Amino acid sequence: MNINRLNKPHNAGGIGGIINSIQTLFIAGLRVWTIPIVLMLSMATGFTTFYGLSHFIVSWIALIITVAIQSIIVISSLEIAGIHWKANKFRFFSVLVSLLVAVSASITFSYFKFYEISQKETIQIDRLNKIRSDVNVYLKSVADTKTRVLKQQQEELDKSSSNVTQAYFGTHPDAPQTQKNMVGQGPFFRYQKEVFETKKKEAAQVVQNFEKLNQDIRVLQNGLTEWNIKAPDAEDRYRKIVSSLQEVSIKFNQMATNNGVIAPNMPVLMTYSEVVQGITPSFAMWQDFSLFAFLCASMADFFTVFLSYRLEFTAPGPLSEREQELVFECLRQFTEFRINENDELEMVIEKSEIEKARRYSDWSRMFAVGFLLSRGFLRKIDSKSVEFAPNLYPLIAERMSAQLRALKSQQALPAASQQVALEVSDDE
Repeated sequence: MNINRLNKPHNAGGIGGIINSIQTLFIAGLRVWTIPIVLMLSMATGFTTFYGLSHFIVSWIALIITVAIQSIIVISSLEIAGIHWKANKFRFFSVLVSLLVAVSASITFSYFKFYEISQKETIQIDRLNKIRSDVNVYLKSVADTKTRVLKQQQEELDKSSSNVTQAYFGTHPDAPQTQKNMVGQGPFFRYQKEVFETKKKEAAQVVQNFEKLNQDIRVLQNGLTEWNIKAPDAEDRYRKIVSSLQEVSIKFNQMATNNGVIAPNMPVLMTYSEVVQGITPSFAMWQDFSLFAFLCASMADFFTVFLSYRLEFTAPGPLSEREQELVFECLRQFTEFRINENDELEMVIEKSEIEKARRYSDWSRMFAVGFLLSRGFLRKIDSKSVEFAPNLYPLIAERMSAQLRALKSQQALPAASQQVALEVSDDE
């Protein structure tokens, strides 16, 4: 029998080995890729937070606070993932409160930026509608005043016409005594007739002026209807609208003054730069609450917290060969293990009753526990127990596999020697 066949290593390849290698590489790649994603998310939320803060305080102070907020979010998320509240309640809640305060501040000031992005067009449309509404309200007041002026003119014209008729028949109360009850076209009749003709010409002139004013009003209304903020010539069109409104106001004020009525006040329109300007962040934005902007601000911080939390499952750095050997040998000295509710391997780190009775010194294994806790390979459950972090299992598995291979090799060598001796005796 060939001894070399016994020393041939077990084939750990095949499809299963390939799939396992691919899966391991994929998971490791995802964990590595999580780091730049967290950094990019933190920078993105930091930008929106700084944008909101910079409108309330000095820019350089806003930048420092933003860096502090984003750092607290990432650090607290990493730290809270490795803390069990039963192990250290004060530390757990202090980290949790710090995380909640930082996230709240980040969402609050990020909300302003997302609000501006989501509500920019809506606010511009509201400004456009307000301009149209103000102009239409003014034009309605102009129309009402114009109707009142025409009605007044018609009443005066009817009264003058009645005076002419009364003067002809001699029944006018102001007619001279010599012309009362006398039918005919006397001097008083001719006077009333002249007054009537004058008023008739004035009324006709007022109607003609109103017709010209109506043309200017139609130009103004057409300009408002056709005006679009996104058009290339939007600014020029807006200037024409303002100019048309001023022209309507000047003409109507003059007509109203000539007819003894009070003209309505012309609305003061925004400048074009005010119409198209962005939104200045203020806490009034929370009154006009935008759910979409709030969800966007919250989503960015949620992903930052979640991915930072997941990063805790990867140790800060690998253990050296000597460190792995030391840790494995020290952990083997513990005897009480179980699978806890987190589906992780949990072990009791305090001395057993027998060890206490024998005054057993557990310094070496407790050093290993403290070392692994500081490196992120163990998590503290409470004062008596710890659990394995996911990144510790491969190290222990590798050590156990190496020991098993060594044990099998030791068992295989005596058997091989015995088989060779039997083959030699058979040949003899």
